[in-house]
Amino acid sequence: MALKATIFKATLQIADMDRHYYADHHLTIARHPSETDERMMIRLLAFALNASEALEFTRGLSTDDEPELWEKTLTGDVELWIELGLPDEDRVRKACNRAEQVIIYTYGGRAVPVWWEKHHNKLARHRNLTIVNLPPEGTEALADLAERTMNVQVTIQDGEVTVSNEKHLVTLRLEPCPLDN
Repeated sequence: MALKATIFKATLQIADMDRHYYADHHLTIARHPSETDERMMIRLLAFALNASEALEFTRGLSTDDEPELWEKTLTGDVELWIELGLPDEDRVRKACNRAEQVIIYTYGGRAVPVWWEKHHNKLARHRNLTIVNLPPEGTEALADLAERTMNVQVTIQDGEVTVSNEKHLVTLRLEPCPLDN
C-alpha cells in the first residue's frame, strides 16, 4: 500500500521590505512521504521569498515536469519556475527554456560547492537563472517550526530573512551564487 502525503496548514504572514510586499497567505502543503520537515519548510520559505497571488505549489516530488513552485500567466505560460536542492543540469536547462525566470534555492551544506563546481560553467549560459544558497544551520533550524497547523511570520530585509512562530526564531542570510551573466 502506498503511503499518502501528510497535509499541513500554514498561515504565512509576509513582510518583504526588499520587494515592498506585505500579505497573509493561507496555505495547504502536502508533504510527500519521502520529504523531510526541513525540505517542506524550505518550500514554505521559497514561497515567502517569491510570494504573489499567482504563485502556487505544484505536485513537486511526484512529477518530473513540474518545479516545486511556479507562477503562470493567465494563458498558461510559466513566468517563474522555482527548484529546490541540487538539480541536474538537464533539468535546469529544460526549466530555463520553459520559463521566463528560474530560481534554484540550493541547500545541503558541503554538497552545494561540489554541485556548483560540477555545473557552474553550463549554468552560467542561462540568462534567466538565479541561484541562491541557503545556509545549512538555517535550513536545519527551519525544521523546528514545522507543525501540522502553523502560524509563521517571515520578514525579509536586505537579503536577511527572519522566520518565526510562537516558539522559534530562525535567521538566514541569503547567499546568491555568482553566475557569469
